[in-house]
Amino acid sequence: MRMQFWRKAVEDIYCNNPPHQPVAIALWRAVKRHNLSKMWFTKIIDEREKNLDDRAYRNIQELETYAENTQSALLYLTLEMLGVKDVHADHAASHIGKAQGIVTCLRATPYHCTRRKVFLPMDICMLARSFSKKVPVKAYPAFYHTVALDDYLYNIRKVDFNIFHPSLQKRNTLLPLYLYIRTWKKTY
Repeated sequence: MRMQFWRKAVEDIYCNNPPHQPVAIALWRAVKRHNLSKMWFTKIIDEREKNLDDRAYRNIQELETYAENTQSALLYLTLEMLGVKDVHADHAASHIGKAQGIVTCLRATPYHCTRRKVFLPMDICMLARSFSKKVPVKAYPAFYHTVALDDYLYNIRKVDFNIFHPSLQKRNTLLPLYLYIRTWKKTY
């Protein structure tokens, strides 16, 4: 039902008739202001709909596809909002979105285990930094969430990749400082 609502809401938004719902109205305004591509919203909805049955990913490619069509699609929309049209930024968004999807899956493992579910294919890719020298600085705000990804990956290495270690469930209060430093240094 929820996916049907959003599928119809996106159609209505692009027909200039958004539903009377606060998120849909805000989305309609963003679409009009930034001329956002409908394709990315459709991909997100389609992929989330496929994933409603809570089945495990058969391989890393399935998880990457899910992350590309959800996390990376959000990054592509963010780049559109920033006015960035650059192949290197798109390439970085693709890899960062995939990395975010994989890290999110990894971070959620302790929770899913309490529900007796496993979603982890254990291949991991983290290529996104290799593109940073070619990505325009204007695109960097779209990628600043890598601060949290880096922090989690650093912490999981510290506990010898034990995803169940209690320290991984604690918030890092220094993340805003790390984010500030990255923005000041103009890196992601």
